[in-house]
Amino acid sequence: MRLDHISYACTPAELGDAVQRIGSDLGATFVDGGRHPSFGTRNFLLPLAHGCYIEVVAALDHPAAEKAPFGRAVAQRAERGGGWMSWAVAVDDIAPIEQRLGREARAGHRIRPDGADLRWKQIGVLDVLEDPQLPFFVEWETGATDHPSTGGGTVALERVEMCGEADAISAWLGADHDVPLDGITVTWVDEDEPGLVAAWFATAHGEVRID
Repeated sequence: MRLDHISYACTPAELGDAVQRIGSDLGATFVDGGRHPSFGTRNFLLPLAHGCYIEVVAALDHPAAEKAPFGRAVAQRAERGGGWMSWAVAVDDIAPIEQRLGREARAGHRIRPDGADLRWKQIGVLDVLEDPQLPFFVEWETGATDHPSTGGGTVALERVEMCGEADAISAWLGADHDVPLDGITVTWVDEDEPGLVAAWFATAHGEVRID
C-alpha cells in the first residue's frame, strides 16, 4: 500500500487557471490527462518523484458526473470553493478491500490524448463523500509504464497537512500503525472541515506549500 495521488478539485471554468497556478508555483508542467467517461470528469496530471502524482480535476456538465460517486465528489468540493479533495492509496490486489468493505470495486478508465486507454479499479469514493479525511483505494490494471507518475521529475511531495483522526484513518486502511505514506510526513491540524488541507513539495527553488 502506497500513496498513489492527491486530487485538487475545481470547476471546469477554473481548470486552466488552477493547472497554471499550481504548475507555476512548483516550477513544473502538467499534462492533459483526458476525460473519465464513466465519471463525467476530466483532469490534468503532474507526475512527481517517488511514484505518485497530482491530479487537478473538474466535473463536466454530463449526466455521468451526477451519477458516479467520483463525479459527485468533485462537483461537491468545487461547489465549496475548490481545493484539495481527496487522496488515494494504491494496492496490488483490491479484493481484500472489497471483502472488508462488503462491496465491489468500480471499474474506471480514461483515454489519454495520445489514445492510450488507462484502466483501474477503485473503491471507497462513496465513503470520501461522507468523510473527506478517508482515502480511497486504487488497483491499476494498466502497465507500470503507463501509470500517471511515469516520467516524474524532481518535484517531490514531502508532507501533507491533514485534518482528521489518525486512528480512524488507520482503521479504514486496515493498518495497525500510523498513516502509511512511504516517508511522507503527516501533520495533523485543526480546521473547520476534515480532509487534506495542504501539501508541501520540494522543488528546484525550495519548499512550496499548496493549499
